[in-house]
Amino acid sequence: MSFFIPAFILIAIIGAIYSAIAARKRREGLFELAQRLNLNFDAGKDEEIPERFGFLKQFDEGHDRYAANVISGNYQQNEILAFDYHYTTGSGKNRQDHNLSFVILVVRGSQFPQLTIHREGFFDRVAETFGLQDIKFESAEFSKAFCVRSPDKKFAYDVCNARMMEYLLANRDLSVEIENEVIALAFNSRISADQFELNLQRLIEIRSRLPDYLFTNT
Repeated sequence: MSFFIPAFILIAIIGAIYSAIAARKRREGLFELAQRLNLNFDAGKDEEIPERFGFLKQFDEGHDRYAANVISGNYQQNEILAFDYHYTTGSGKNRQDHNLSFVILVVRGSQFPQLTIHREGFFDRVAETFGLQDIKFESAEFSKAFCVRSPDKKFAYDVCNARMMEYLLANRDLSVEIENEVIALAFNSRISADQFELNLQRLIEIRSRLPDYLFTNT
């Protein structure tokens, strides 16, 4: 039995070293991206971002919530934030760390109703059987592919116009959340620096497909 103790410790040490190297390379890649795009970069933990955007669905889950590797500034004449996000659920042996990525566009002065758009999944279909209905659209393909929920159906129809549905059907991996002054893309794992840049572009494209009258009061 004693033979396995040193081996376990060695594996743990190697794992910690590997994680530290990967984290450093990630910071360097995101820093280089921010420099190239003329944006700001802060690698440190930021607990204010989850508080500021606490109305978004995933910022209200778990504990030990913080952002890190934050890219911010003006991108193609839009105020953006892109960052890694961490939160924890459970404790002790049941503790689980969740590491995600977010790309956010801020529209100052807006007050959008809550709207979520994500791929239709098994649990969405189960929820429908218990009366939690998503919003249906004339496009049967879009309604089958995506779960759209909002307390304001008119806003949902305004956002999911023909051009938007066409774009989302061509980008089915996207999960979009809109509320207050925010248009956000959420990812259920950490994305690479290249993916951050790609999704900044996709976020701007989504913004461009929203009708102008939604922004008349901003």
